[in-house]
Amino acid sequence: MSEGRIWTGDELTQDREVTCDVCIVGSGAGGGVLGEALARRGLSVVMLEEGGYRTRRDFDMREDTAYPALYQELGNRTTDDLAITLLQGRTVGGGTTVNWSVCFRTPTRILDVWRDVHGVEGIHESTLAPHWEWMERRLHIREWPLELLNRNNQVLWNGTERLGYSRELLKRNVHNCINLGSCGHGCPVDAKQSMLVTLIPDAVERGMTLFANTSARRLEVKGRRVTAVHAEVLDPATQLPTGVKLTVRAKVTAVCGGAINSPGLLLRSGLTGNGQVGRRLFLHPVVASGAFFDEPVDGFNGAPMSVGSHQFMDRGPGHMGYLIEVPPIHPMLSAIVFPGFGAQHQEFMSRLRHLNALIAITLDGVLPEDEGGTVALRRAGEGRYRIDYPLREHNWEAFRHALKEMARIQLAAGAREVLSPHSTPVVMRTEADLAKLDDAPYAPLQLKVSSAHQMGGCCMGKDPERSVVDSRFRYHHLDNLFVADASVFPTALGVNPQHTIYGLARLASGFVAGAV
Repeated sequence: MSEGRIWTGDELTQDREVTCDVCIVGSGAGGGVLGEALARRGLSVVMLEEGGYRTRRDFDMREDTAYPALYQELGNRTTDDLAITLLQGRTVGGGTTVNWSVCFRTPTRILDVWRDVHGVEGIHESTLAPHWEWMERRLHIREWPLELLNRNNQVLWNGTERLGYSRELLKRNVHNCINLGSCGHGCPVDAKQSMLVTLIPDAVERGMTLFANTSARRLEVKGRRVTAVHAEVLDPATQLPTGVKLTVRAKVTAVCGGAINSPGLLLRSGLTGNGQVGRRLFLHPVVASGAFFDEPVDGFNGAPMSVGSHQFMDRGPGHMGYLIEVPPIHPMLSAIVFPGFGAQHQEFMSRLRHLNALIAITLDGVLPEDEGGTVALRRAGEGRYRIDYPLREHNWEAFRHALKEMARIQLAAGAREVLSPHSTPVVMRTEADLAKLDDAPYAPLQLKVSSAHQMGGCCMGKDPERSVVDSRFRYHHLDNLFVADASVFPTALGVNPQHTIYGLARLASGFVAGAV
């Protein structure tokens, strides 16, 4: 088979139509894995990626460069009420190019819920293990060494030890990492083993063609089959349509655009899945706790996320659990998340070198009453999606509990002062001050909430009246349409999702190939 090629928008100057065995929409954790697995089988594969093709030469470790170039909506994607900030990749490699490199296998309890509650069949540890093992070898997924923890992560490591809480060193998909701490801006030395530098080049060498700056707008459907993917070419500089159209006619189509863009594409194509497309969107809603130390922390240096604690993942019936991790502390990201206004905010930011941050990643979609949120279309011609995620009492209760425990950990690690992410921050200097969190306001826009993990929207399940795809990743109502990304999750995970997506996409490749 001849070697494939990566095309960028400036190279596509006239309308074009191509044919292939499989068209993959999206180049992230799902699309990247699927593309390599199908190309390895000798199938002709065309991949469409809305974002640009940027490499280590473009990654200058600057936030003002990275967010506009590498993230959805220039890094400004939010829920409609502005209550939750959403960080989501938009570049070749998708979220794998800009995430913080943490890899967890899917927790057994989550796979059990998928089976017992949602009717998912044949997806369990034994079926996923061979795929996880292959990915772990290929991406060098290893536990980050204790001796390489930066000061920011040492706070969680030391504080949990002093309190007797559980803790663990996290696994990261890096190779020859030099500990720069700039994972979220694209790795300038290609140490992060993202799809950008691993499976996408592998697939291109095996013949796959990738069109970057190419936005899939509509699936053409006749009878029970997708007959074409209609896309528009974007200018790499402005990210606006050039007027050039690309049409891909494939035997099979696989949608891998992520938990917001995948349901969006289906809805634009008139595919509603009996009203299920866009429902059960999960965000792992996150709250952060900031703490100031006498000595410098310099949380912008070193591996950004290398310690975690599952101490509060199982809090009993009726309570949301959460995973505690450590985010990087870069100026722009910190300014967005940090509380306060005006002079108060400026004073906080002036102490950035001394700041530690912990985050609580809450597990949504597992409580029976938790349906998550929704993705829907706006009026014709509007580019943004309508993203609704109502925060309910179980969310607020989990946030309050998490803020207390994270502050307790930070104080145990020697923090002089802990700040909550309320619009008027709660300031805590002793254990007794934690009670102040009970009287703080818990409401949209009064507590800063964010998300870097979007899941659901095309949920997997047995019943076509309650799910979008079946356990073989096939859209219930069409014969040659598959979805293989985080959008198929029936619930959230409670852990960073990229490794789950890797395993599922590699499993899905057999079903997709069988439909060609």
